[in-house]
Amino acid sequence: MIRWFIVSVLCIFLISTAYADEYRPAYLELQQSSADVYDVLWKVPARGADKRLSLYVVFADDVETMKPVRAAFIGRAFIERSTIRRSGGLTGSKIKIKGLERVSTDVLVRIQRLDGSSETTRLNAATTSFIVAGIPQFLEVIKTYLLFGVEHILGGYDHLLFIACLIFIAGTWQRILLTITGFTIAHSMTLTLAALERVCLPIPPIEAVIALSIVFLAREIVLDRRDTLTWRYPVIVSSSFGLLHGFGFASALSEIGLPQTEIPAALLAFNVGVEIGQLIFVGIILLAFWCVSQSLKVLKIDSTDSLKLVEKPIAFAVGGITAFWTIERVAGFWR
Repeated sequence: MIRWFIVSVLCIFLISTAYADEYRPAYLELQQSSADVYDVLWKVPARGADKRLSLYVVFADDVETMKPVRAAFIGRAFIERSTIRRSGGLTGSKIKIKGLERVSTDVLVRIQRLDGSSETTRLNAATTSFIVAGIPQFLEVIKTYLLFGVEHILGGYDHLLFIACLIFIAGTWQRILLTITGFTIAHSMTLTLAALERVCLPIPPIEAVIALSIVFLAREIVLDRRDTLTWRYPVIVSSSFGLLHGFGFASALSEIGLPQTEIPAALLAFNVGVEIGQLIFVGIILLAFWCVSQSLKVLKIDSTDSLKLVEKPIAFAVGGITAFWTIERVAGFWR
């Protein structure tokens, strides 16, 4: 019964998207170079090779731009660099993101000061501006990175599709718990090591293998050979591929960086956010499964035959789409 429901979840994924689109916020970094001067990095998600989101940083009237803005498309982002000056520093100054009220993308802001302290905040359509506080906000760092972790995992269709396939293969409640726990421990380890730069691997190949991991699970579902290692011990598969997924999470974290004075707090908050998002997804699946199972019992419907009819076609579709993701990401090696 639980596999019948997971097939329905996979169907929803196929209908909702044909492309893996990670949650990618815009990022504004202000690096203080002297008492009055800041180097500005403005990173906006790109839409293709020459298009970007219409988001623009607006500083207060008393902020002076010292050098011409330098801009370029780099990878999947539009990058602007400039240098600004304000007498007495930015404390008490207002920073606004023009156009943010019209899009769903968030903006993560980090201000790095000469004394090593930093200030982090998160802007969205409901809150498009903020006043620079000038005092490091520990709780704001926790909140910002926690929410970033939750939104990253819930916006990562490849990660969620991998988890859904794992739940299908695991089948029973006990095996699901063991399988997801193995995945969690594994990706938490590599996320931490990569974020702290203890282990560095090129991200494009990692992303390609993440997509390939879903192709592998789809193939296992199609073959339905219950005597294989994957079906007998899904925790081994979840743990092995979980190590690679952790590097994927770390690449998202690297886009905004970690505040130098609050590295442990920010890293822990992001990791916990990823786990919360993952638990939300698994919880929704299991709760919805329980509701569907109770409804079918009331209607006295046997779901076994229905599962056999749709199981393999859906697995073929999942494998086909994720194979396309794999090819697309491999092709990106040479861009």
